[in-house]
Amino acid sequence: MGFREYLEKIEKKGVLRKVDAEVSKNLEISGILKEIEPIPIIFNNVKESEFRVAGNLFSTKNAIAEYFGVTPADLIPMLSKAISERSEPEEVTEAPCQEVIESGVDLDRLPILFHCEKDGGNYVSSAVVVTRDPDYGQNLDFHRAMQFSKDKFAIRVVRGRHFHQFLERNGELDVAFCIGNTPNVLIAGATSVDIGIDELHIANALEPFQVVKAYSSDLLIPAEAEFVLEGRVYLKERHAEGPFVDLTEMYDVIREEPVFEVKKITHRKDAIWQALLPGALEHKILMGMPREPTIFNKVNEKGVKCLDVNVSPGGCSWLHAIIQIDKKSEEDGKKAIEGGFAGHRSCKHVFVVDKDIDIYNCLSVEWAMATRFQGDVRMVIKDKEQGSSLDPSAEPGTYMTTKIGFDLTKPLVAKGKSFDIVKFPEVDSKKYFHQKD
Repeated sequence: MGFREYLEKIEKKGVLRKVDAEVSKNLEISGILKEIEPIPIIFNNVKESEFRVAGNLFSTKNAIAEYFGVTPADLIPMLSKAISERSEPEEVTEAPCQEVIESGVDLDRLPILFHCEKDGGNYVSSAVVVTRDPDYGQNLDFHRAMQFSKDKFAIRVVRGRHFHQFLERNGELDVAFCIGNTPNVLIAGATSVDIGIDELHIANALEPFQVVKAYSSDLLIPAEAEFVLEGRVYLKERHAEGPFVDLTEMYDVIREEPVFEVKKITHRKDAIWQALLPGALEHKILMGMPREPTIFNKVNEKGVKCLDVNVSPGGCSWLHAIIQIDKKSEEDGKKAIEGGFAGHRSCKHVFVVDKDIDIYNCLSVEWAMATRFQGDVRMVIKDKEQGSSLDPSAEPGTYMTTKIGFDLTKPLVAKGKSFDIVKFPEVDSKKYFHQKD
């Protein structure tokens, strides 16, 4: 299913909200998206641009699961399988993303949103970025990009990531910023895998799709993307980037970042710009969910039966992981903690719970901490390890942080009160209440 087909599907179901009144890309669209999230919405009349804008499209696990035709519980094994059983997408010579080849580059014509009042500029936040290294091949990633002229962006490049390594090795890179993608491409772009793995092969394993060569380079890009901004990123050419809202819903600092010069814009006829609200639910889901399979696999590698993982929105969908296990030995909780940190090295706090705890209900997890946890025997403290640049409490520059694991599982043998949750009788309440006509 393509991006367009998905919009048509949710429109027919009555899920997609439409705004026909004139709205501005400056602060107004982002405010509406935030006000009604997670409801999908399309803006048909953008004041500063001829193009429409759609957002809040994949803000919940339910929405993503429904796209793939599975249940939310199926997402982790499905993504795990796609990572291990990658497949090459079909390459075509003609593609919807190149139906229109713009004669010149004028970024001001695009509905690039100005999200919050202290932002450094208009930002592209939904682009999946394709690049290539001569030795390692293609890489797929997310990079926010702040517009500062009609043909240039400053892009946030996180040190140590594969894109950064490619850029340091080569000095400059051909890139394609692809906007208007479906969840298979979005999730693959957010997945952390070994260098040299083309994440587009993960995307194809999730759902088969087609790729085409970019108009001005040999990069292979999603054929049904709505917009493609092609050009070159330069390591030594720098420009101030920021402030911008990050995953923690706080402003990131201003940095001198590499410049992306846009040399060609291609797009579909009547193209639709995909908005991704920074720090909001969709941003969190697309960042956090791809880390869940790696945690799931690492916990199982420790010899513990992992049932489910939630990189929770309360932990910014990055800093907290809640792991549900089928406990068989008293050591399973601490083994699962180690697996959690190994599976997602940016994680700051790991919570391990039993199978009777709902890991998507914060009250249930807090109940487990209140009733099953003793800090002197069930807490694992990993003193001063490198954490995430997103954590404002980590040491500036080094991002060193104290990581803590909480074993919230019950003892296999209770020595006092039972740790079991009492279940009330199940009844059909409709039988006891009469509905008025």
